Amino acid sequence: MFKIIIEILIVGLFLYSKLTPYKDRLDLKYKKVFTFFNSIFKPILGFLSRFFKPFQVGVGLSMDMTHIVLLIILLFFILV
Repeated sequence: MFKIIIEILIVGLFLYSKLTPYKDRLDLKYKKVFTFFNSIFKPILGFLSRFFKPFQVGVGLSMDMTHIVLLIILLFFILV
């Protein structure tokens, strides 16, 4: 059961990262799901952002590492 919850969180993290820029344009049904995952991921990502700064991959282009770190942590929990 624990692994299923972690797998749902991994899928939720993927959708959360893709839908965050468009959160204001979501339908009500999907906005509720987004709000649920936002309540889970926003505090965690905020905490991780204290330790992992964006990684510069080009001129004026950087990548948020907190999503990747959280994904690695969730994948680790699946293996344990």
